[in-house]
Amino acid sequence: MSAAEAPRAMRATRSRDVERIGFIGAGSMGRPMIAKLLHAGYQVDVSDIEPAAAKDVVEKGARWHDAPRDAARDCDIVITCLPLPDDVFDTMTGEQGALAGMAPRSVWIDTSTTDYHNTIEIARRAAAIGVDSLEAPVSSLSHMGVDFANVSFFVGGPSEAYGRCEAVLQTMGAVSFPVGDIGQGQSVKLLTNLLFYTAAVASGQALCQSVQEGVPAQQAWRKFVASSANSVAVEQFVPFLLDGSYDRSCTLEITVKDMGLTVHLADELGVGLPIGRAVERRYSEAGRKFDRYDSHLRVVELAEVAFGVRLQVPGYRAPSKYGADPAHPPDQEFLTDRVGRVKPKRGHVFPLDDVPLSDIQMRLLNSLVGELTHVNRLILDEAFDLGRGMGLNDGLIRDVITWSVGASAWSDSHAQQYGNERPMDSDTAIAPAVTTVPHLICPTRRKLS
Repeated sequence: MSAAEAPRAMRATRSRDVERIGFIGAGSMGRPMIAKLLHAGYQVDVSDIEPAAAKDVVEKGARWHDAPRDAARDCDIVITCLPLPDDVFDTMTGEQGALAGMAPRSVWIDTSTTDYHNTIEIARRAAAIGVDSLEAPVSSLSHMGVDFANVSFFVGGPSEAYGRCEAVLQTMGAVSFPVGDIGQGQSVKLLTNLLFYTAAVASGQALCQSVQEGVPAQQAWRKFVASSANSVAVEQFVPFLLDGSYDRSCTLEITVKDMGLTVHLADELGVGLPIGRAVERRYSEAGRKFDRYDSHLRVVELAEVAFGVRLQVPGYRAPSKYGADPAHPPDQEFLTDRVGRVKPKRGHVFPLDDVPLSDIQMRLLNSLVGELTHVNRLILDEAFDLGRGMGLNDGLIRDVITWSVGASAWSDSHAQQYGNERPMDSDTAIAPAVTTVPHLICPTRRKLS
């Protein structure tokens, strides 16, 4: 059974060979994973640069340590979940670093999205003291899927070490993929992020154009969700544009870092990535304009300014604690799609009534659906190019996209067409090379005539 065919309910049993786990990084991604490990009965030793970040998990039973070295001492596995490559390197190395406390035959797992060269260097130092290393960057299968173990891990590293750690990974998530050597896990994570960030930018631009032409944002959003333009980004993240919070689950700093790593990887592999580079420029511009700790979807404000509109729907609050209502209760109900992926069942209540749309407004929405679908198609080709450049086979690339935050209606409906040749059909055929970046990626204002 492939990882993509594995039902979400499939969980490896608690490993009898692992008793104690060190966990470094108790941020918004780390805390839920620590909680899952504690619930499964593992002893967890935790450290973070901000002690307050670990308060919740310490109250649940984790043991606090001031230094990574102390959190790692006598642990079978040490997991890092940190925002930036330098954070990972500094945490693992040096007198107070985790490696200084790790014993031979223990395993380091890095769940961060980072520069794989960084990981290789740390793994080299780890091997010198008998410590095995795995990279296992994490992708949510729904908005903040990490809160309910609804994530995928893309694992690069020795298969024997993966076998020892698989039960631990399955405790924290839904699916884990062994994808090859260190470096290939990070490339998989970056190509899935590329799909998500592109969909976020393009859908934000499409919504701005809709609102500029008098279409209420919530009506345009519902149109996109019910169409071939849908994606995880559109369905589950756009509501945070509509409530003006821009989604507080992730910072702009992280997205700027991720897209920078993606472009650097493309440069290294000689992959053109024209749309991806345009998306990276958008995030870089947002990173210069806004505070690095702003919400990650703040990038869409660039389009809002260009079009002279606001996407916020007065009185609407996304049904999530990561939106405009921090007191919103945790998700309790969930839906399973035809692929087997799980997502929260969230009811959206808009205080504004829908309005009758003119023929020109309907034509605009239909046109934007086509353009968003086209963008999803083009960026999927670029994601495959990136994965192939790292030596990944098409079947693996297809599976990891299906089980990632980068999934879309296009990738789901055309998954089996992505083999050794790019899929072409009479309705959507395009030239293999993209020379003009679609307008939905560029913050230019277009007025209907």
